[in-house]
Amino acid sequence: MVSQRTQEKYAELALRTGVNIQKDQALMVNAPIEGADFTRIVVRKAYELGAKDVHINWVDDELTLLKYENAPDEVIASFPEWKVELQKSYVEDGAAILNIRSTNPDLLKDIDPSRVAKANKAAGEAMKHLRKYTMNDIIPWSIISIPTGDWAQKIFPEKSREDAIESLWDAIVKIVRVDQDDPIAAWDVHNETLRTAREILNKKNYKKLVFTAPGTNLEMELPKGHIWKGGSAKTSSGTTFNPNMPTEEVFSMPHKYGVNGTVASTKPLNYGGSLIDNFSLTFKDGKVVDYQAEQGENTLKHLLETDDGSKRLGEVALVPHESPVSQSGLIFYNTLFDENASCHIALGKAYPTNVEGGAAMNEEELDKHGVNDSLNHVDFMIGSEQLDIDGVFEDGTTEAIFRNGTWALDIK
Repeated sequence: MVSQRTQEKYAELALRTGVNIQKDQALMVNAPIEGADFTRIVVRKAYELGAKDVHINWVDDELTLLKYENAPDEVIASFPEWKVELQKSYVEDGAAILNIRSTNPDLLKDIDPSRVAKANKAAGEAMKHLRKYTMNDIIPWSIISIPTGDWAQKIFPEKSREDAIESLWDAIVKIVRVDQDDPIAAWDVHNETLRTAREILNKKNYKKLVFTAPGTNLEMELPKGHIWKGGSAKTSSGTTFNPNMPTEEVFSMPHKYGVNGTVASTKPLNYGGSLIDNFSLTFKDGKVVDYQAEQGENTLKHLLETDDGSKRLGEVALVPHESPVSQSGLIFYNTLFDENASCHIALGKAYPTNVEGGAAMNEEELDKHGVNDSLNHVDFMIGSEQLDIDGVFEDGTTEAIFRNGTWALDIK
């Protein structure tokens, strides 16, 4: 089993490099109850680093499933006001948010997708006005994962539960660089590499990206004033933090009305406890006009029908095929990991900070600049060793950005 020292290094990395907790700052943690031992390490270290208050929102897969199986529709389709007020009290106080995501990918596979869609929409609507705190980088936030039994056995079905958990710990520890003597220093180096990549792309100022791969032929316009980001970010008050751990991406936003063609998924998408796999989407003027999926097509339908913005794109992210997540050879059935093994795009809301001045724009101004809005933000993977990407400049000339799934530009 992973050592206590390794877990302590991971917790410290999440707190110092992830959310970068400050003295006298509150911390809210969303954590699986199966990971209580690790969560207690996080809490202890947060207080040692000066946190004034640490609140845990426990998540339990079995209780979640029981609710979906037994609660009436009116309960499923509502979101408690007290949960909104709890979140509000912390974000308005400038708290940091740490999410530990480790859900069983098959948890809700036998639940009617319409019930899951109702619950997701209710939560999205209730929390919409609070999402600005994270999506506009007003407060520091980060997402990490730890192994849980059902998730580990989904990845390693041939192993016992205990051995699967140990194997998943081994994989996570390597991918998030906790196996190194000084993970925080290793992340400083990694963030610098991603900063170099995003600066190169920002100087390019492409008008359009063209994606080509088996099943994919997609043209994607980029908004004027678009900004590439990746690695560490900064809050409006100047605190540096890492939203995702792992992260191997540089990302920006497509123009919400400027996406045309077809794109095929390359990895399963775990959405709301159900898997969508081997699916494709066809876009016209930015909107999905056709779709199909070998698995989870009904779930995909409900996702797309959440609101108009769910049929449009809010993110494009570039990840070389040789990323540590990809080189692990594993499919994690967890977007935090799988999106960092592969170039990906996201249905739904765009990060306003991906366009110049976006954080200060109202909804009408964001729309005018091509920035998508939605209750959803759902990443799905489109990259592989067969993906080529070309950048198109304002004058119509083109250059290779990716060839065979990796950088064609000189990015080290």
